[in-house]
Amino acid sequence: MDLHWGSSCGGHVTVKKMNEQPFPAGLVSVHMTDKLNTTPTDLSGFLHGKHRTRILKIGDRLSLQHYGQNLIFIVKQICPFKGSSQHDDKSVEAVHQLTEELNDLQLSQDAGCGGEVNLFYRVVEGTEWNVELIGSVDKKESAKNESVCSLSSIGGLQNVIEEIHEIIQLALQNVFLVQGLPVIRGILLYGVPGTGKTVLAKALAAESGAAIVTVSGAEIYSKYLGETETRLRQLFRTAEQQAPSIILLDEVDALCPRRASDGSGGSEQDKRVVSTLLTLLDGLHLPLPASQRKETKAVLVIATTSKPDSIDPSLRRPGRLDREIEISVPSPNARLDILQKLLSKTPHEMTEEELRNVAHSAHGYVGADLAALCSRAAVHAVKRTYAGDVLCGIDPVIVKVEDLLWSMTQVKPSAMREVLIEVPNVRWSDIGGQHELKLKLRQAVEWPLKHPEVFARLGISPPRGVLMFGPPGCSKTMIAKALATESKLNFLSIKGPELFSKWVGESERAVREVFRKARQVAPAIVFFDELDALGGERSGASGSGASNVQERVLAQLLTELDGVEPLGNVTVVGATNRPDRIDKALLRPGRLDRIVYVPLPDASTRQEILDMQLHKMPVAPDVNISELVSRTEGYSGAEVLAVCHEAALNALEGNLDATSITHNNFMSALQLVTPRTPSS
Repeated sequence: MDLHWGSSCGGHVTVKKMNEQPFPAGLVSVHMTDKLNTTPTDLSGFLHGKHRTRILKIGDRLSLQHYGQNLIFIVKQICPFKGSSQHDDKSVEAVHQLTEELNDLQLSQDAGCGGEVNLFYRVVEGTEWNVELIGSVDKKESAKNESVCSLSSIGGLQNVIEEIHEIIQLALQNVFLVQGLPVIRGILLYGVPGTGKTVLAKALAAESGAAIVTVSGAEIYSKYLGETETRLRQLFRTAEQQAPSIILLDEVDALCPRRASDGSGGSEQDKRVVSTLLTLLDGLHLPLPASQRKETKAVLVIATTSKPDSIDPSLRRPGRLDREIEISVPSPNARLDILQKLLSKTPHEMTEEELRNVAHSAHGYVGADLAALCSRAAVHAVKRTYAGDVLCGIDPVIVKVEDLLWSMTQVKPSAMREVLIEVPNVRWSDIGGQHELKLKLRQAVEWPLKHPEVFARLGISPPRGVLMFGPPGCSKTMIAKALATESKLNFLSIKGPELFSKWVGESERAVREVFRKARQVAPAIVFFDELDALGGERSGASGSGASNVQERVLAQLLTELDGVEPLGNVTVVGATNRPDRIDKALLRPGRLDRIVYVPLPDASTRQEILDMQLHKMPVAPDVNISELVSRTEGYSGAEVLAVCHEAALNALEGNLDATSITHNNFMSALQLVTPRTPSS
């Protein structure tokens, strides 16, 4: 066929028919000339739909109407299907001959129409498209830029880093596969939020030098049917093409949630995504001939989650996520390492011993909490240095230990935020008397933490629980608060009735949740106020539904105190004024080991209580404390304080401008406030 294209291209051009079909294109890589905030997977689908069955070569310009914008793409690379055998040597020779003839063809008298003509390829149904957007960079370089933390800046996880690093090296180098051994292709990192799972995974991947492909559930989900699975397959395919590579599945519980055993529950999209992910993970283990083992593209999957029980069980079986590694709450030594790494680039005047004391006091703090702790301390140091006027300050900011101690009062452990009780600043000195009770509580709580070697030397275990019982108003709850303040432990205060729920199983779950959080932030104190409402004695006959719920809650409580799972550094402190109503199984040794009676205050204790209280009040000279002590015989501590309170109100009744409380005011108060605890 002869065509006339005008004088600019030499007049006539001869077009010949290709006797053989062009090669089918396996992968077409195109470069977009305009900027567009669209994911490459979306554009790949549109390009494939418009240019299906088209003949392409490198350098071709493709156009695409995308939401009213005309986009121009340039073909950068075309790869044929691997292992394709539909073309023999004769067809290949014919294509090369046609290519040489087209290269000899001069289409322009200027330099603008020349150039090398490449092999032709045909877009088929299975052709994949790789779209490179403007401003995109190499995945390896972008991964290094995104990784804000290096392994040297991550503290407290040295053992975990060594274990994962060894797995990465063996998996990416195909040491197992070359020797004919099963290879590890998946790692699951699980632990409470804030322990550094994602940061650790990214840092290890960047350190290995492998390409990184990040899969986030929120980013790949699409409202169009099948688009989510397509994106997931595309990401795995990209990882295989750039091998050796590492696929990061962040928050895999959102991507692969647990499916119900009967097939119910969850949307159809979730089920399809789970099935697709399982198939892709299995595809990483497909066996290859021995001749191709050394050329195997090594891909390792690292998944992270804070809810391992919410993941579909089929994902956790061997062959998919083979190795499960827990990133636990850091120990005191690990917290010290983390603090040293966080403060390494911050000017401070803290010694290692001061940092060690802070680390030992930060019970239950994870890496994210310690980072927030240092950030708050730095802000406090700025305010302290510049006295609130930051713009006028020129002095260098030095973080001191008092800044860190102040920030500990502001930043609480993440695991405690749901159940954290604001404990008043109650000290032992604020409680009059009760010296024997204070000593027993110190023995049960403080001694095991401060002197664990003593218990180990004598071959005994510290008490697991303490029960305080006595008349109302004898400072049982106040003593528990002082214990939490003085020991500097995490304090969980539980009221018996608040655990009960009308939903079946929720009450027992609430008990399990309390002890789970206590173990997580151990050492900790779990304080059960009004324990008789929770651990009431079980009846022999089957009672009402309410009593059955109470018995199930009691059974769960007994299991938590002395069950298969160890209680750890968790001390249970209970308070009640009705010990006769508590089940005997709860009071046996091994559960509530120490049972302490909190009696009515004696004369010396009442003397201390009145001294502390009247020291805060304007008292007239005619008030005799010794007389008040003798007249309050049989009063509880709360009733003694009530006498002082009523005396102050009585003084205001006579004169709103009263400046002191007289003896007569106290006598009137004693007539109003009488002891409510029987003497017998």
